[in-house]
Amino acid sequence: MVVVAASRRPLFAVMLAAGLLLLLVCLASLLLGAGHIGPGQALAVLFGGGSDEARFVVAELRAPRTLVGLVVGMALGCAGALMQTLARNPLAEPGLLGVSAGSGFAVTLALMLGASAATLTVHVAQLGALAGCLLVLSAARLQGVGNDPIRLVLAGATLSSLLLALTSLLLLFDQRTADEIRFWVIGSVAGRSLDHLWQILPSLLLALVLTLVVVRPLAALALGENVARGLGHKPGRVRLLAVLIVALLVGSATAVAGPILFVGLVVPFVARALAGPDIRRTLWLCLPVGPIIVIAADTLSRLLVAPAELPIGVLTALIGAPVLLAVVRGRRRPSL
Repeated sequence: MVVVAASRRPLFAVMLAAGLLLLLVCLASLLLGAGHIGPGQALAVLFGGGSDEARFVVAELRAPRTLVGLVVGMALGCAGALMQTLARNPLAEPGLLGVSAGSGFAVTLALMLGASAATLTVHVAQLGALAGCLLVLSAARLQGVGNDPIRLVLAGATLSSLLLALTSLLLLFDQRTADEIRFWVIGSVAGRSLDHLWQILPSLLLALVLTLVVVRPLAALALGENVARGLGHKPGRVRLLAVLIVALLVGSATAVAGPILFVGLVVPFVARALAGPDIRRTLWLCLPVGPIIVIAADTLSRLLVAPAELPIGVLTALIGAPVLLAVVRGRRRPSL
């Protein structure tokens, strides 16, 4: 009954409400911070006034990280929805299943070999995400793994642990790489500039075009391969394009903000609850819901231990862990 009600809910009304909430979250991100520039001073800057220090904090520090959180939230949310549709499992989340760890490992290896972080990070991260995505989906197609959420999580956790261990081993041998890779290991949108967004813009535009091409066949594929073939689609080609999109999205997000866990799990979970199981409706709603979660978590990370900041991954884990337990319990309940 919940799914039926959600599928009948007007998508426009839900998108409008989510868009308004996103505007409020973005405003809070601009007004609130760990420093001594309070909401009143920041609000004066938004209306064209304020001191030089307040203008610097809002325009050069808070605004860029808000925009980065906006893009990263969209990318991870849509990537999570695509992965879950491909694996036919609500636990197929990029960070949880090792795709983000694949990006981090590839970036670490490239930096250790002498690559420039400013020019090669995005493309290398995307290649690492592609490799991680292919490994995860291969594991999901093994007998029994794709249909059992706990075994899928265990397989993904094993892959993530292996990649993280290899990343840590590489960092032990190169202090320069350890310093440059530090923010990837933690996961944060702090200190990012608009230059980082310009670097990933081509990949995001390509992912958008490919998503428009693949979303209808992917919706048919969710009903079964025979149905998809009957409608004239080729399941193998659809999966390959979807994997490429996930790699572009996760690689771009990881290159900018590092591995931020659970966003790709929580965002599709919320989107499906509001819009129904159709991947086309889910993807639309992931666009505002993803940034809402990332920007809200980033804003809270500045306030909870001010004047210091928490890693954003800590808060996304606090949000995502209960959702993970709820999904696993829901999938296990029929077998009890």
